[in-house]
Amino acid sequence: MNSKHLLPRRVAPLVLIAAIGALSLSACDQRVAPPAPRADVDAAIDKTRDATVAAANKAAELAEKARDQTVAFAKSPQVREDAGKVVDALKNVGTTAAAKVDDAAITASVSAGLAKDSELSARQISVETRAGTVKLVGPAPSAEAKARATDIAKSVGGVATVDNQLEVRAM
Repeated sequence: MNSKHLLPRRVAPLVLIAAIGALSLSACDQRVAPPAPRADVDAAIDKTRDATVAAANKAAELAEKARDQTVAFAKSPQVREDAGKVVDALKNVGTTAAAKVDDAAITASVSAGLAKDSELSARQISVETRAGTVKLVGPAPSAEAKARATDIAKSVGGVATVDNQLEVRAM
């Protein structure tokens, strides 16, 4: 082979590599766009501030409107009527609960009074109380014992009437 021809073949790839390197370096030399001027940043901040103030004003306006509507609703005749019904219902619940406690206390007192009588068997006599009316059910050894059961029940405070259903029979 001829040495004249070898040199250009060896030089050609080197020239090609150098050209690619030069192009790469020239591409790196391109400048990046400068940051936005200070005036653009200030304008964006002002715009954000204005939007925030507008949103806060709208929120305050809506809150005031909601408060006014709530006050108007609470003062409406229908709400007042409903509140009165609730108060009445609570009073009735309290009265009913007190009556139940009173009835239970009356029942216990009548049962205790019957237990003190030697002829009456408190265990065999059922005592029920509802709204101050005492109902006696069970056996009584005599008509006199039956009458005493009525008297014992009537002697307890809070008893309005006595329904004596005791049956006279020998025990």
